[in-house]
Amino acid sequence: MSIEGYDALVEEFKYLLEVEKPKTAEEKLVAAALGDRSENADYQAAKEKLRFIDKRLFYLNKMIQNAQVIDPSLHDHSRVSFGSSVTLVDLDTDEEKRFTICGVLESEPEYGLISVHSPLARAMIGKGEGDDFTIKLPNGKKEYEIEKIEYKNIYSLKKNIRTKKEYAFH
Repeated sequence: MSIEGYDALVEEFKYLLEVEKPKTAEEKLVAAALGDRSENADYQAAKEKLRFIDKRLFYLNKMIQNAQVIDPSLHDHSRVSFGSSVTLVDLDTDEEKRFTICGVLESEPEYGLISVHSPLARAMIGKGEGDDFTIKLPNGKKEYEIEKIEYKNIYSLKKNIRTKKEYAFH
């Protein structure tokens, strides 16, 4: 994943751990003080929210620990590699398509950000401008030519960047 992708994971982890979890634990304590916990909707809601936060923290921690952080701006993009923005030409239709190779958690295929593990990315990696390649798809084969390879910051191309407001469980 890119440096920005890693930083976003760490930011969400810290926010949940340092802000959301203590706030929700306090809500649970306040609700518990109101009496019978078995019929206390506020207590049950806070308890459930804590469970969701803990699950998300566990997931984020695992992603952070296993992350392979790469700074694509340091790569030579004369050949397709992680972080490359690639303009392809469909050899059957002459249609141009543009894809940027990124990490799994950063991918937004609908906006051309594809995972480094996707079949298309794997087929392109190592190729240079002017190279042709074929990819097998469920409905047949597609042939492409690499027209252009350049570097553009992955996060400048993302459309769905989560904010602190979206980290919280409502």
